[in-house]
Amino acid sequence: MGMDAIADKVKARVAASDFSRSVKFDCGDDGVIVVDGSAVSTEDGQADCVISLSKDDLEAMISGDLDPTAAFMQGKLKVDGDMSVAMQLSQIL
Repeated sequence: MGMDAIADKVKARVAASDFSRSVKFDCGDDGVIVVDGSAVSTEDGQADCVISLSKDDLEAMISGDLDPTAAFMQGKLKVDGDMSVAMQLSQIL
């Protein structure tokens, strides 16, 4: 699955939530997904919180096969910036 397809899944979840902050999922060379309130983009930009992880792990989180907390504890993702924003991601993941 490409980053655009992942972004489309994230868009649907953001639209159904009241998430209002900004977060960037940084998958390195595979690209980024930036959520800013209700807007979702694959264009790089600033965000309150940056979550660095592999594209495969992001796909697994979106599909429900990987628990975000477990991924953090296992070192599969790193959080930079406002940790409270990362905690609010349960609304869209």
